[in-house]
Amino acid sequence: MRDLAEAYASCERTARAHYENFPVASLLLPKPLRPHVAAVYAFARSADDFADEGPLTPDERHALLDGWGERLRRVENGGSPEPPRPGEPSNAPEIFHALGATMREKRLPGSLFEDLLSAFRQDVAVRRYESWSDVLDYCRRSANPVGRLVLRIAGHDDPRLDAWSDAVCSALQLANFWQDFRIDFERGRLYLPQSEARAHGADERDLAQPSTPQPWRRAVAAAVARTEHLFAAGRPLCDALSGRLRWELRATWLGGTRILRAIERADFDVMGRRPVLGASDVPWLAWHAATWVAR
Repeated sequence: MRDLAEAYASCERTARAHYENFPVASLLLPKPLRPHVAAVYAFARSADDFADEGPLTPDERHALLDGWGERLRRVENGGSPEPPRPGEPSNAPEIFHALGATMREKRLPGSLFEDLLSAFRQDVAVRRYESWSDVLDYCRRSANPVGRLVLRIAGHDDPRLDAWSDAVCSALQLANFWQDFRIDFERGRLYLPQSEARAHGADERDLAQPSTPQPWRRAVAAAVARTEHLFAAGRPLCDALSGRLRWELRATWLGGTRILRAIERADFDVMGRRPVLGASDVPWLAWHAATWVAR
C-alpha cells in the first residue's frame, strides 16, 4: 500500500478530473481540509459512477455498490484496504486508505456514507418519483450527507448548521436535476415529481419534441421556484462560518443559484441546451462573492 500522502493525492486527482458546477476541495477551502474532502468526494464519485455509468446490468451495479459498502465498513472498523475488484477504479485501495484515515481522524459517522450508498442503489432501480416528499427524501441521502461530512471535517457538529447545510445541499441537488433534465430523461429517469407534472398538464410523451413543451416549462418553473426557496433557507450557513470555508460556501451557493438563473434565461427549455458554468461566469461569481451582504 502506498503511503497516506500518496493516497490523498490520488483522491485529489480524482476530484480534479471530474467536471462539477461547484468547487470540490478547491483552493478556497482551508488547505488542511482539502485532502479529507477529496477522500469523501472520491468515494462518492466512484459510487455514483457505479450507479450511472457504462453498459452495466442492474445486478452488476448493485454488486459494485455492495462491494463499495463492504470496503467502507472494513476501513471504518480499522481494516486495511483490499486490491481493486473488477469494475472498480484502479485507485480504489488509495481511496479507502485515505477515507479510513479521514474517518478516524475526523470521527466521521459511517451512517452518512451508508446514506449515500442507499441513494445510489435507488438510482439503479427507481426511475420516477411521485411526490416532492419522495424527491426530497432522495436528496436527504444523496446530497445532504456530503454537507454534513464537510462540516464534521471542519470541526462543526451543530444541529442548526446541519439544517442550513441540508437546505443548501438539497437545493444544489435539485438544481443539478433541472440542469441535467435531458440527460437524465435519455437515461430513462425523471426527478421532477409526477404530481408536479400533472398539476401543469405535462405529458411525458411530449418530451420527444426537440424543445421543451410549454406544460413542462411551467412544471420546471415551479420546480426552480421551490429550489430557490431551499437556497434561501440555507443561505445563513454562508454567514455562520468563518475563514476560507465561508468563501467556499458562498461560491458554491452562488454557483447553484447561477444555474437556476441560466435555466430561467432559457425560458425553462431544459430539453434544449444544457446550462453550464464556465469562464464567463467567473467575474460574476467573484464580484458577488466579494460584495456579499449577510442577511
